[in-house]
Amino acid sequence: TARMRDSLFGDRTFLTTTLRVAVPIAIQQLVMNALNAVDVLMIGQLGETAVAAAGLANQIFFLLTLYLFGVGSGSAVFAAQFWGRGDVANLRRVLGLGLRLALAGSILFTLAAVLAPARLLAFYTRDAAVVAAGAGYLRTTGLCYIPVSITVIYGIILRSTRHVKLPMAVSVGALTLKTLLAYALIFGKLGLPALGITGAAVATVVARWLECAVLLALTYRWQLPVAARLRELELPGRAFLAAFARTTAPVIAGEILWSFGITTYHAIYARISTESIAAVNIASTIEGIALVPFFGLGNACAILIGNRIGAGQTQDARLYARRFLAFSLFGAVAVGVLIALVAGSVLELYRISLEAQVYLRNVLLVLAAALWLKAVNVIVVVGIMRSGGDTRFAMLADVGPMWALGVPVAALAALVLGLPVYWVMLAVLLCDEGVKFLIGIRRVLSARWINNVVQAL
Repeated sequence: TARMRDSLFGDRTFLTTTLRVAVPIAIQQLVMNALNAVDVLMIGQLGETAVAAAGLANQIFFLLTLYLFGVGSGSAVFAAQFWGRGDVANLRRVLGLGLRLALAGSILFTLAAVLAPARLLAFYTRDAAVVAAGAGYLRTTGLCYIPVSITVIYGIILRSTRHVKLPMAVSVGALTLKTLLAYALIFGKLGLPALGITGAAVATVVARWLECAVLLALTYRWQLPVAARLRELELPGRAFLAAFARTTAPVIAGEILWSFGITTYHAIYARISTESIAAVNIASTIEGIALVPFFGLGNACAILIGNRIGAGQTQDARLYARRFLAFSLFGAVAVGVLIALVAGSVLELYRISLEAQVYLRNVLLVLAAALWLKAVNVIVVVGIMRSGGDTRFAMLADVGPMWALGVPVAALAALVLGLPVYWVMLAVLLCDEGVKFLIGIRRVLSARWINNVVQAL
């Protein structure tokens, strides 16, 4: 109806604020995924073994980034609500807690990647050539995990205060440098040695350290809200720690369980065949680009709703939730159709076998059909439930269907029934994302997700 349309899309102030927050985040995500796709394309010129090796080695980095995203998202619940009520002192205490947790995790991941890369990769594949190629790549990229953890936490807390342009600009610059340097080091251009996939790893390490240094330098030079002195990062009192742990622990646990679920899916796909995991790795980079607008919307949703809840404006929070759901649904259907239309053209970009091309085309069609489910679930879990402090339910809704249905169905379909990878993926998406959607929408409509977690602090 016209009244419903006006309530969802007629608020110009809301639309302007959403675009101001969402667009820089989406641009950052777009550049990151686009340049990652370029990396995969460059590595793809080295053959299927190189693509599989780099893709599986990056699963370890994927696990770390999801842990960091869990820490950052949990911290952002408090940061957005503290910023909504204008409490900078407690905002900086949240930053300190987030940094402690992020650094602890990144140090452990660094040690594992540097000291036992082959053992980690053996979990995903039995192909000795893939393990050998990926071990050196993983050992090198492990050296960038610590600066990445610092960058992620500062960037997320900056965004919670609606300072979204600086993290975007620094990230885009660093990733552009990484891609250019990777090109030179993979193929031996600009007078540099040709190092193959190890060159891509070296480029990543250089760019990530530089990214961290520039972000910190500009944050403190411009004295942004997160430019905390060391004493402002000290541990707060017991009541604060307890409230932080209650809200943040489910987010971290949810991200860890979800990331292990995703990496288990990849392990299952890899055991179907090397052609299957190569197709999945390529399709995943394309899907990542397609989901960019919805991660931007999800982050904007979390920031705006968190700010409203912190300011005590719960009716606005409910209205914002409905608007973001509508945006994500309509947008994702359109993007899914676009992916289906260009799926055939994508095959020509990669030097992979005919069998891998067939797998890739069908995997892309499956992902295109299910894109709206993934997009809406991002808004529900990350944007709405977490920002409302409903983190325990969000965790159960996010990982419950995955481990109760998705992983067992993937194992059955791939390892017992021997189905092709695209049919396995379709079964997984229906059991995982489909059930998650039904659970999440019911929770959002109930309004039981709204909790002011900073009210008593």
